[in-house]
Amino acid sequence: MSTHTKYTSIPTKYVALPTKHADLKTKYVALHRSICGGFFKPLLLLFLLASCKALPPSFVVETPVLTGKKTALSLEEKKQWPHKDPYTDSIPGMGLEKAYAYIKDNGLKSNSITVAVLDSGIDLLHEDLKDQLWINEKEIAANEIDDDKNGYTDDLHGYNFLGESYHEQVEVTRIVALKLGDTVLQERAQKELEKALPKALQDKNQYRQILMAVETADADVKKALGKDRYYLADLENFETNSIMLQQKIGVLKQMFSFADSIPQVLKELHAGVTHFSELADFNLNKNFDGRAVVGDNPYDILDVPYGNGNPKNRLPEESHGTHVAGIIGAQRDNGLGINGAAAQVKIMALRAVPNGDEYDKDIALGIRYAVDNGAKIINASFGKSYSPNVEWVYEAIKYAASKDVLIVHAAGNEGENLDHPSHPNFPNDQINNGPEIANNVLTVGALTSELGENLVADFSNYGKINVDVFAPGGAIYSTMPGGLYDFQDGTSMAAPGAAGVAALVWSIYPNLQAAEIKKILMLSGVRSEIPVISPSDPDKKVPFSSLSVSGRIINAYNALILAKQIQDKKFNLNKYDFIR
Repeated sequence: MSTHTKYTSIPTKYVALPTKHADLKTKYVALHRSICGGFFKPLLLLFLLASCKALPPSFVVETPVLTGKKTALSLEEKKQWPHKDPYTDSIPGMGLEKAYAYIKDNGLKSNSITVAVLDSGIDLLHEDLKDQLWINEKEIAANEIDDDKNGYTDDLHGYNFLGESYHEQVEVTRIVALKLGDTVLQERAQKELEKALPKALQDKNQYRQILMAVETADADVKKALGKDRYYLADLENFETNSIMLQQKIGVLKQMFSFADSIPQVLKELHAGVTHFSELADFNLNKNFDGRAVVGDNPYDILDVPYGNGNPKNRLPEESHGTHVAGIIGAQRDNGLGINGAAAQVKIMALRAVPNGDEYDKDIALGIRYAVDNGAKIINASFGKSYSPNVEWVYEAIKYAASKDVLIVHAAGNEGENLDHPSHPNFPNDQINNGPEIANNVLTVGALTSELGENLVADFSNYGKINVDVFAPGGAIYSTMPGGLYDFQDGTSMAAPGAAGVAALVWSIYPNLQAAEIKKILMLSGVRSEIPVISPSDPDKKVPFSSLSVSGRIINAYNALILAKQIQDKKFNLNKYDFIR
């Protein structure tokens, strides 16, 4: 599934829906009734020894006082806010505009770097992505021969581990259907499934009823107004003696408090109906087998080869991978759509995340493929709460670390504290909150564009042990299948922002190591003690710095400055560490 969801009763899944239906449902529940009858301080150890050749940059040791933007963002600012800077723009972006100005002013040169997008399929023909794709120079396209003998046939731009499958069960359903694990696990999964499936059906029906009411009201009001497009002012100024029409105008007025236009409301409601339908029909359906078409045994990692060399999205709604790829590497300054975070990046497309929970086998082999074929960074915008073959993934993560490859992982969208044992998010880089199994995994939480109490997205997971840093993830504008662009929410959008910054820094300072890039992004971020609403408790405010290991917002400009000091041996990164 392409997102972690807040609105299922099972703590599963996927790091970013096109719309945040949990919030949408909360907003519309009152309307439905009327229509239908009813820590501590961060422990950053700063060992500033006399042997250092220069004082550390101020952002390493200081906590600035940040002030949020006082006026609402314009449409252009909404599209570009992840590239803005908290210092200069009062917007909690990643400082990319500032970073590129710094690069230009200092004449810095960058090298090409490959980032693997381990995700759903990608629109390989998108105008902003087609020239950014990694090309396997040793492979001849579509000749049905493994020309480079790497075990994967026709893998010109990456690989498709899902074959022609798309819809899938979530892991809790597989545990019940296939009797995976021990009796305790199966009984727990059975209870979750028995609770989740009726809830999904109820939510689907609720959304359908709201959608029908809004569609009917919209059509009747358009007819009464004599226009196809209307605004809130039109409704407020319209007078009628019809009680029915007054009621419908009242419904539409409420809608304007949830979105900027009725078409946007209808779009979100349609997306909600689709989501809950797929949840009931595929994700939570014990009798559905989405893997059969692939032809392998997903619980036998030695059952290879399988899949094919075409990692393109299979359906228009399979948009997650395309959106993620654009955030990282959409072609910059071409007059089209958006600018990706990294300029000299090549996107390796690895289709391994279905509309349901990903299989551990696909993720483990996808990581190994990326490493073996030259990727330096792997973006992993997915996750789940059960991982039957997690050891395969752990071994792949360790393999990536041994080959100096950075993995950037989305924290998940349940709005929970990942440090609590009841809220795991796989894959991770530790077992039972113990020491890291590898030093190459960066886990990223999501921010909104508001530099204030709502800074942390209410759907974002967090954790002083399990989330390393935060990046923009609320209402992110990026590429969509079919040459389109749109906004999406999720930590799925925060991770590629961080991956893009990592790629930018590493492309300019290629002698750095993956573990150093991870620490640079954490240590150079903008630190803040601003009180923010806790995602898991809306009535509670906590210091922003208490929600992650670093307590920081990723900042590309700061990262470049710190990376230069490290390269020039004016800053000893080894003398700084984070206590988890």
